[in-house]
Amino acid sequence: MIQRPSPSISTRKQPKQARATELVAAILQAAAQVLASEGAQRFTTTRVAEKAGVSVGSLYQYFPNKAALLFRLQSDEWRQTTELLCGILDDVEKPPLDRLRILVHAFTRSECEEAALRGALNDAAPLYRDAPEAQEARATANRTVEAFMKETLPEASDAVRAPAGELIIKTLSAMGADFSENPRTRAEIETYSDALADMFCAYLRSLGRQGADGTRIIPPPAPAP
Repeated sequence: MIQRPSPSISTRKQPKQARATELVAAILQAAAQVLASEGAQRFTTTRVAEKAGVSVGSLYQYFPNKAALLFRLQSDEWRQTTELLCGILDDVEKPPLDRLRILVHAFTRSECEEAALRGALNDAAPLYRDAPEAQEARATANRTVEAFMKETLPEASDAVRAPAGELIIKTLSAMGADFSENPRTRAEIETYSDALADMFCAYLRSLGRQGADGTRIIPPPAPAP
């Protein structure tokens, strides 16, 4: 049974007026900056309030403690990553492998641009892994990947497509996190993304030449000269 977030990691109230919305946005921006520079262990509401230029009391109107702030940042990261993936893979105007290549480039750039924040969030992620927001983000991404794989490999069975899609997404996530651990130039990001996309596309083309059960289809021999 999925446990819903306790009140301690839920926001106290939602901003309704423009001024309140701007206040919450400033707090979240400051929280992201503090988390990226200080890390999850030294992340405090006092530091966030100072960075945002607001009182701790104003911060507590919307976020009761640092757990609530971390959970909001983590939820926003899940949502943004899911929107990136779905927005690209759902674009049926482009061929499937072109979409996959675009996704690899966009995801790798995103990982490098937000490496410090994502790295710090990884420390807090286990606390919220079973939250409804996490479940929803995973379910949405899984549906998109499933539809993409079905379009890309229409002749393959679900038993072939499902693990292939999971392998690509998990590899992309792991490789992106590893690559972004060090500062990268734009040229390095492009070169790495091209190589990773080439690998994924070659893999899917290989699967496309197999039968529905995953066995390789051997082409007929070439006619004798």
